[in-house]
Amino acid sequence: MTISTAEAAPKPAAGREFNLREALEELVRRGGSDLHLKVGRPPVVRVNGDLQETPLAVLRPEDIKRCAEQTLSPKQREVFAERKEIDFAIGVQGLGRFRTNIFQQRGTLGMAFRAIPVDVPSLETLELPAALEEIAQLPRGLVLVTGITGSGKSTTLAAMIRKLNEQRAVNIVTIEDPIEFLHRDIKSMISQREVGADTLSFHDALRHVLRQDPDVIMLGEIRDRPSMETVLKAADTGHMVMSTLHTTDAAQTINRIISFFPPHQHAEIRQVLANALKAIVSLRLIPRADKPGRVPAAEVLVNTATISELIRKGDDLVTIPDHIAEGRVQYGMQTFDQSLLELYSKGWISYAWAMHYASNPSEFALRVSGVSPGEQEVWQGAPETLK
Repeated sequence: MTISTAEAAPKPAAGREFNLREALEELVRRGGSDLHLKVGRPPVVRVNGDLQETPLAVLRPEDIKRCAEQTLSPKQREVFAERKEIDFAIGVQGLGRFRTNIFQQRGTLGMAFRAIPVDVPSLETLELPAALEEIAQLPRGLVLVTGITGSGKSTTLAAMIRKLNEQRAVNIVTIEDPIEFLHRDIKSMISQREVGADTLSFHDALRHVLRQDPDVIMLGEIRDRPSMETVLKAADTGHMVMSTLHTTDAAQTINRIISFFPPHQHAEIRQVLANALKAIVSLRLIPRADKPGRVPAAEVLVNTATISELIRKGDDLVTIPDHIAEGRVQYGMQTFDQSLLELYSKGWISYAWAMHYASNPSEFALRVSGVSPGEQEVWQGAPETLK
């Protein structure tokens, strides 16, 4: 849906009636990622991870109700009335696109907007590891991008689709709720399907997607067991499948996938996953020290023969970080701590933030000094500047 300039045009200052466009302009002006609307407070924006109150008027119940009516279509109003919450995307002329959520809290409406860049960013612009360029162009298998909410999963996935679109002529079908980044055909043909508008549900779309002759399937998020079953089936039968999960690292991701299924199926699922999985990219956004903004620290797992065997056995997943660290040179893998060390050595993040986000702070502190914990020797993953 698009909010026209006429619908969202600022009104005379008298009375200071709340105006959605004005709040979104404030979000864009500050370079923020999210806008929050709550009754009893002025609009609040998130900038580089921090919440900041705006100088706009305090919101009244009728203000947010009017915003909801302005942004929702008649069909969406019916859905919201039934479910009390809804996700969708809007376009605002001259500003861009915004992922939108409307919900109820304590009997009043609340709204959250996530700013979506107009242009799909490149992997290079996002300063993500070079290994993701190769991962994006794999011919088949399952690739997962994971992290907490707001860690950059959707943006990273969009950048990987862009890379693939620039390099290969393939048929890409995306299933999203809602559609965020808008992709234009370059070498590939991309069909973007939105849950609620183009298909009834993730499950319905996935059930029919294999009949649409896809080479690549991008699922916005794996939410339940039926979705996971279809994703694994597609990846195991020669398709490339990309998706996201709300997990913090590779080991937790593998455990989460298996936990979707009942215990009597775990051995079977481990076998399927060991064959289908190609890579897991886990993200954490870290405040920058060299300039305003944040930079991603990324754990990258590539499913080597060794890791595949670990998945099949299912009892040694705690050793996965060690195998990731050892595979940095040969396979382009890296742990979070290796990623943090590289960012710190470049001066992009502070030591305090690196320690805060490190998986093992005490070992990280030793590695910053160039010492491998327990061995009193130079750690092979340390950048030259720290050796």
